[in-house]
Amino acid sequence: METVVSGIRSTGNLHLGNYYGALQNFIKMQSEFNCYFFIADLHSLTTHPTPADLHTNVKQVLVEYLAAGIDPEKATIYVQSDVPEIAELYLYLNMNAYLGELERSTSFKDKVRANPENVNAGLLTYPVLMAADIIIHKATKVPVGKDQEQHLEMARTFGNRFNRLYNNDYFPEPYAFNYSSNLVKIPGLDGKGKMGKSEGEGNAIFLGDTPEAIRKKVMRAVTDGGPTTENQTKPQEIQNLFDLMKVVSSADTLTHFDNLYNTMSIRYGDLKKQLAEDMIIATAPIRDRINEIAGDAEYLRKVARLGADKARESAQKTIKEVREIIGFKNF
Repeated sequence: METVVSGIRSTGNLHLGNYYGALQNFIKMQSEFNCYFFIADLHSLTTHPTPADLHTNVKQVLVEYLAAGIDPEKATIYVQSDVPEIAELYLYLNMNAYLGELERSTSFKDKVRANPENVNAGLLTYPVLMAADIIIHKATKVPVGKDQEQHLEMARTFGNRFNRLYNNDYFPEPYAFNYSSNLVKIPGLDGKGKMGKSEGEGNAIFLGDTPEAIRKKVMRAVTDGGPTTENQTKPQEIQNLFDLMKVVSSADTLTHFDNLYNTMSIRYGDLKKQLAEDMIIATAPIRDRINEIAGDAEYLRKVARLGADKARESAQKTIKEVREIIGFKNF
């Protein structure tokens, strides 16, 4: 059985983009592959969260993994920092990662532009830590979106470089994997790019949002003055709303509003009201589970311990063999 590895940073609540873009795939994968799904709290340290926020965010992602349907009996769910072997492998890989290639990373350049006052070494070596996350379990399949493919290519580079340096074929090559070649991309409510936590709270619909919060956010979504000719191409902000409707609404509902748009009869207020109600219905089972699981501290501790034990068993085997390959041997 092939191994799948993926993780989500512990930077707050999960949203519809996480669910439709990743978690739905995770739920299917857990029955078909040897899956490791982790909460990337080490990665989140690049933004310097407070200890209280870090703990709260890790717990929230764990709750929402479980509420969405990831089964700790089928998949290994763990907190990244509970597996110190990842940090050790990160160190070894860093010794053979070069400044030039790290500086060329698209995500690093984006982060530098967005936060010029916080260009820390963790941001620079982010792809190395991501590589350690993946190859610590010798994964061959990694469910990632287009924006992470360069990081995955770098993970292959670092694994292959280790193999060449030590004349060994130890690490297999990991490749992007999803069930559909057309990955679901969930747009945000700000009329611009994809839904995300960093674009502002009003941009994202979180899995735990109350019906009132969902209605409020959707009604504030960016629109324009309406179509001026029949069958005109929808501008980005309007297409985003229709793309969201494709995911959460029925085909008949989507067709109805599409026809209204094409005949210049659409009222955006009606569109938003329908979209909000459909989002409320789509998230209701997850929201109920979040509320149920969040208060069960003992269950969460049990899941975290189980996941840490299973992940460390795999990671310790890898590190033992890596140390021997490098030449670290006991006297």
